[in-house]
Amino acid sequence: MTSLLAIANADAGTADEQAVTDVVEAWHGFDVELVTTSSPEDLAEALAAHPTVDGVVVLGGDGSLHAVVDALRSAGRLADVVIGLVPLGTGNDFAATLALPDDPVDAAKIVAAGRTRAIDLIIDGRDEVVVNAAHIGIGAEAAKAARPWKKALGPVGYVVGAVLTGLRGLTQPGADLRILVDGKPLTRKEPVIQVAVGNGGYVGGGTALLPEADPSDGKLDVAVSYTESPRRRIAYAWHVRRGDHHRRDDVVYLRGTEVEVRGDELACTSDGELTGPSAEHSWRIAPGALTMYVP
Repeated sequence: MTSLLAIANADAGTADEQAVTDVVEAWHGFDVELVTTSSPEDLAEALAAHPTVDGVVVLGGDGSLHAVVDALRSAGRLADVVIGLVPLGTGNDFAATLALPDDPVDAAKIVAAGRTRAIDLIIDGRDEVVVNAAHIGIGAEAAKAARPWKKALGPVGYVVGAVLTGLRGLTQPGADLRILVDGKPLTRKEPVIQVAVGNGGYVGGGTALLPEADPSDGKLDVAVSYTESPRRRIAYAWHVRRGDHHRRDDVVYLRGTEVEVRGDELACTSDGELTGPSAEHSWRIAPGALTMYVP
């Protein structure tokens, strides 16, 4: 019998609690243990108490998935279990990349079907995991601005943050950065307003920041925006919402296995968590480090 450890957020509301109940009921015939956690310590204890399960299923969003992957890596167990995801978060961006159903019960049935896929993992310069995407520049500033709005407005909070950042940033200069992909420097010299690297295509509740990303191709997708004038910044933001900004002449879009950025100090958003600012950022790909249940 397949054994599953289902991990839910202890701070979820009553609507999520009912969804969690429905999800667990969908796994009839499985040996399921449901635990709720509210801290990294809780998560580590839950994993330690279940050392031999076949699958660990995250009932949550990108932040919850990040926390579970990080805890499994710290415990040396990434190669031992299959990871599942039932999207119950605010943005559910990595779930969109994996084409998981929005309905939690339908997503639970994906786990029950048992189809798996090797998924890449990103490791940053601090030896921290990035499951979905990381970005520095205006995207990180937008995430910071969205924080007060996210809990009350859900995914709309991301939009509010982006609008506020866009208005404030129209006249702010870009950053002076040296960017290397697989050891080769990008040759453009204009100021940079955003660098994004990722395994998944979406950030901020559905914005296709890296629209060609494939989480199983062994590569990082990289998007660098050199947009500078206020008019072009407005146009860039519009194209980001449409998901075709990577075709603009002021955006460089490429793939690689390692990315290094040095220069002006910038904050970074990794899987929705803000860090920094720092003058150095780096990321590398760990191909096929995860195995996940997929449609």
